[in-house]
Amino acid sequence: MSDSKQILYIDDTKCRNSYSCVRVCPVNAIEVRSQKPYPAVLPGRCIGCGLCFVSCSPHAIGFRDSREEVKRLLASGRKTAALVEPSIASEFDDITDYRKFVAMIRALGFDYVHEDSFGVDLIAAKYGDLFSESGGKYYITANCPSVVKLIEKFHPGLVPNLAPLVSPMIATAMVVKELYGPDIAAVQIGPCIDAKDESLIYNSGKLVDGVLTFIELRQLFEEYKIQERVVKMSEFDPPHGYWGALYPLPAGIIQAAGIKRDMVSSNVITAAGKEDVLEAINDFDKYIDTIHHHFNLFFCHGCLLGPGMEHHRERFRRRALVRRYTEKRVGKLDKALWQKNMDKWSKLDYSRSFTPNDQRIPEPPAEAINEVLKIIGKENPDEEVNCGACGYRSCREFASTVAKGLAVPEMCHTYNLRNKQEYIETLRQTNRKLAETKRALKESEELARHEKEIAQNTSDMMNNMLEKLPTGVVIVDNNLKILHSNRSFINTIGEDAKAISDVIPGLAGADIKTMIPFNIYNMFIFVLKEDEPVVSKDVKFEEKMLNISIFPIKKNKMCGAIIRDVFSPEIQGEEVTSRVSEVIEKNLEMVQKIGFLLGEGASETEQMLNSIIESYRKKGNVEKDRK
Repeated sequence: MSDSKQILYIDDTKCRNSYSCVRVCPVNAIEVRSQKPYPAVLPGRCIGCGLCFVSCSPHAIGFRDSREEVKRLLASGRKTAALVEPSIASEFDDITDYRKFVAMIRALGFDYVHEDSFGVDLIAAKYGDLFSESGGKYYITANCPSVVKLIEKFHPGLVPNLAPLVSPMIATAMVVKELYGPDIAAVQIGPCIDAKDESLIYNSGKLVDGVLTFIELRQLFEEYKIQERVVKMSEFDPPHGYWGALYPLPAGIIQAAGIKRDMVSSNVITAAGKEDVLEAINDFDKYIDTIHHHFNLFFCHGCLLGPGMEHHRERFRRRALVRRYTEKRVGKLDKALWQKNMDKWSKLDYSRSFTPNDQRIPEPPAEAINEVLKIIGKENPDEEVNCGACGYRSCREFASTVAKGLAVPEMCHTYNLRNKQEYIETLRQTNRKLAETKRALKESEELARHEKEIAQNTSDMMNNMLEKLPTGVVIVDNNLKILHSNRSFINTIGEDAKAISDVIPGLAGADIKTMIPFNIYNMFIFVLKEDEPVVSKDVKFEEKMLNISIFPIKKNKMCGAIIRDVFSPEIQGEEVTSRVSEVIEKNLEMVQKIGFLLGEGASETEQMLNSIIESYRKKGNVEKDRK
């Protein structure tokens, strides 16, 4: 998302990862990392050219919005002056007369409306002087803030060759401040996004108090419902410009300076547009001793196609609109008054300085570049197709950028195509395996459903049988919560257990601690902790003598108990003992299955029950001998 200080930013909520912004960025100022879901603008490297903004079809690239700032200025009570670039002719061709356009700006609340063309004339004259007095030193014009940033950040060795002159925007603001006093609020209106940053350089941002792009201006017109048909015509405030109205054309400032433009006698080369400007700076750096020309550079194809405009096409039609507009303005100009104004305002100091801000990243070692080339399938030089689909001039340049950590291999078209083919084959195999797994799963589900039905029937049968046992049976977990108990257990324990069972059938989930005395409770703890059985222990409980056997079912997790009241008439005598043994033996399998279902302890349960039966028999023999 946006940083209030950042000129351009990416809105993650709109980004579709097309990487179009990365491909058009001339200085690798948009970072793509595999661990980050979306690209991000690196403000330290950004030159504010706006190519990313223009290229982003999902409109995920945004720039610093100045509308609220300007609205506060207009409402502050301060006098305000709009400084308008002459490229209005190419942007607002839907407005029939420029004087209507001026009136619409005044309707926003501006007290004065000036055209930058007079500032262009002033700076053009200064360039004429500078070039004629250069004495063999060659300069690069400093009118385009993106070109200035490009040199300061990525060609710092050329900073001394930047013409030490302010831009026409700044020159116009200086004149306006002189005309109306330092308290006047000057707001630039034009096609350049990076002018927002340029304005901050001078007088802590107090020379140009705000910058609106043409896009923002249209939005303000719409917000305030200002239309051409509801305003009267109004002229720009003086001083008016001359050939400075040609400034939107790349060579316009050269013509305004009266510098010869023919190929033989001219000492200035004009280049515009990303590719030409990058090549021009490279050639200036390496071959200026051969070229022997000053360079006039604009990063856009002139200010008639700036990024802060709504449309960025039809260049030659726009050139015609600017030429027609200039002819109209020049035809009405009072040349003598213009010259008088030029003489007056040329005395201001329009000089400026520049500061190197080296943002170059050292070239990574060859091993790192070769490793990236290997990853993208370009290990052999013959495989370096240099198709340019990634936005870089060659596969090796792209690999270098990846090695610097500013791009990812997925931006390579052929790498993606190969991965896509491999992915399709993997997907095909996965689908085949998925179909087989689906069939197996269906069969498994059918089997599981069948086994569940069998288990449920078995469980129901065992529960019914368990309920018929005259001996109390209870199974508890490691928290001494009852998992299951039969009616004999409930009757043996007493009235409290019966009352609880009316609410909780089978006492499932009830805490056995609340129903039995401490000594019996301790037996359960012992069995769970030690994984050892307690066999045939007689314990006095209320008016009963209970014979208790507790056995582990699942180690430290579950145990079961068989409890009988030895004072009960049906327990007396050998016959009763034998009968109990017989019942236990007959139901042994059932109890084992219960234990298995609840805790996979069937084998241990069988051993415990066998030992319990044996103890019952011995106890019966002892009682018989006593009689």
